[in-house]
Parts: sequence; C-alpha cells; structure tokens
Amino acid sequence: MSFSKLGLSEPLLKAVANLDYAEPTEIQKQAIPVVLSGKDLIAAAQTGTGKTASFVLPLLEMLNTERKLRGKRIRALILTPTRELAVQVQASISQYAKYLSLSSMAMYGGVDSSAQKQRLIWGIDILVATPGRLLDMAHQRALYFDELEFLVLDEADRMLDMGFIDDINKIIERLPKARQNLLFSATISDDVRSLAKRAISHPVEISIAQNSASKPKIEQWLITTDKGNKSALLSHLINQHQWQQALIFIETKHGAAKLVSQLEKRGIEAESIHGGRTQAVREQILSDFKSGRIHFLVATGIAARGLDIGELTRVVNYDLPSQADEYIHRIGRTGRAGACGEAISLVSKDNFRELCAIESRLGHVIARKEIDGFEVKKTVPVSILNYVPKNKRV
Repeated sequence: MSFSKLGLSEPLLKAVANLDYAEPTEIQKQAIPVVLSGKDLIAAAQTGTGKTASFVLPLLEMLNTERKLRGKRIRALILTPTRELAVQVQASISQYAKYLSLSSMAMYGGVDSSAQKQRLIWGIDILVATPGRLLDMAHQRALYFDELEFLVLDEADRMLDMGFIDDINKIIERLPKARQNLLFSATISDDVRSLAKRAISHPVEISIAQNSASKPKIEQWLITTDKGNKSALLSHLINQHQWQQALIFIETKHGAAKLVSQLEKRGIEAESIHGGRTQAVREQILSDFKSGRIHFLVATGIAARGLDIGELTRVVNYDLPSQADEYIHRIGRTGRAGACGEAISLVSKDNFRELCAIESRLGHVIARKEIDGFEVKKTVPVSILNYVPKNKRV
C-alpha cells in the first residue's frame, strides 16, 4: 500500500516522498484512516513503528483549512512526557508540513518561558507540550483552549509512570468537550485505560506489534558478568567488535558519570545524559550523538523515551531496568521502522529478578554469549519465565 491510498493530499504526499518513506507502516495504515474519519482512537504501538506520522499526518490534513488563528489560541494539542520527545515530535511536524501554511511549536520546562509566551501571542495551529509547562502557561493566561479541536496523548503510559496524571486531568478539565481525542501508548495498562475512560468516548482501538521487541529485527543477547567487571567488559566489546556507536543505558546519574570516566581511561570517548544536566546541554549532546560527533552516549532512564535517533544500530543495557516494560522501551531505540538493530545486556547475579521479569514479558529466554577472559565467579541461573514479582503475587 502507498501513502496515496490513505486519503492524504498532495502537499503531504510530497513531504513524505522527500523523506524517502517507501510505504506506510502497519500503525500508519490502520490509524490514519481512523483519524481522518473523525473518530477517537486508542492505539498500542511500540516506539519505532512510525506512530508519530500516524497521528501527525492526518492532523495536518484536517487542519489544512482556510481559518484565521486568534491570538493565544491553539487548534491541536499534543501532550508528551519529556522535553526531548516534544522537540522531536515538533521537528517531525515541521518536516511533514513543509508544503503547508500551518504553524507549530514545542513548549516545555527547563528553559525561560518568555520566548514561548511571545510565540503564543499569534496563536499556534499545533502545540506540542509537556504537562507541567502547559499548565503553567494556562495559569498565566498565556494561552486559551476554547478553540481546540484535537487532543493527542502521546506515550500515555510513560506520562503516567512519570506522575503526570493530576496535571493531565487538570488539562482535560480545561478543554472543550467537542474535540477529537487520540491516545498512543507502548503498553495499555489498567492506568492507561482509566485515563482513556476520562478523556475519550467510544474510541476505535488498534494494537500493533505489542511484542515488537521480540521480533528478529532486533537481535537480543546478553552476557553474564560479575558486577565489578562490567565497565571492563563494555570496553572490551567496543574495542573487540569495533563498535562505531552505542546508546548505553544505566540506572543512576552518578553511575553514568562514573562509567564515562572509566571508558575515557581506556581511551573510549563518551558522554552522558541525565536529569541533572541542563536542557541546553542535553540538547547539544543529543545533537552531537545524532550527527556522529559523539559515538557513545550513556543515558539514564529519563532518556529511555523520546530519543529518536535514525539508524541507531545498537543499545546496551549496562544496568537492567527494574521494570520489564522499560526494557522494551529502551531497546526500541534501535531497529526502528523496520530497520535491523542489536540489543546487548550485561547481567550480573544481582540482576536475576529483573532478568526473569523481562524474559517473562518477552515470552522467551534471551540468548547468552560468553566472552573469553570474562568468566563469572557468581553464576547467573537460567531465568524462570513465569516469574512474578512479590508485590504482584496473589
């Protein structure tokens, strides 16, 4: 199927062709016609499946009408959990709207609000915002919602994980009742369904690639190692296999700084990104990583969502996450939109509980590899696929 079959107009088809999109992904095939029909939608789709285009393209199609914007008004609101994701969604909007006369802006905290207020004075067709900064602007009467037509909740599960439920509810209370609602989430948990009931009426539901992490296009493997050998093992892998780039996930910002120092002592230049760094520094590091000026980026969980790095071939779980779904989100940074990727995890004996939960979530045991010179003293048992954490046992 081609994009021309989805009901998109020539300016959008031209923009998509410029980006070398050969054909729509599965989520785009199913979601775009639903959105264009004016129906509310709940869509479960892993990152990397092309979900941003699945709501941005039809929104642009429907907003492309002769209508004069009033000051401080917006026509479409896209809520995202992180600043990085807000910036990246807005960048996608700019690409898709290249041949349209529609305006968009990303609005987020951590930066001075003056420029954002100034831009809102003229009105915005599509506003991409994080919940906290949006509420702050609304309280300051820097924008109004009375002309809003569309609401998109992007990465809904992540927003709930980050504690934004109260902010989201306050935002929804301010919106016009007559609007089209779209909710996209990597996982549809009970909390996400509860949010959907409050925000969405009689939605169409679509579920795409809920276990995309287990597909062969992302080759997953792990190495068991003693905890104290992890940094030496990672350095060995980088040098031995001549890795050119890797996104390396770690649990704490202190651990991120320490690992960067350990890698540099072995002649491997790396940078770290975490919540303790300023927005300007984070944006510059991400830009340098995307452009290839930085080859190895150590990231805490705050960057597990919202990173969209084209052709990223490899992610490394230096630490396993405490939540199995977080593992899915992390490795979804590679193998995006049908490309091939590789996900490697360094697993010590104290990670056994997390490993069991992850493999139960995947539905299969992750392949193990042994590296000469890094034999373990504390053996990591083969995991239990039906493992249930204590706090969830009946």
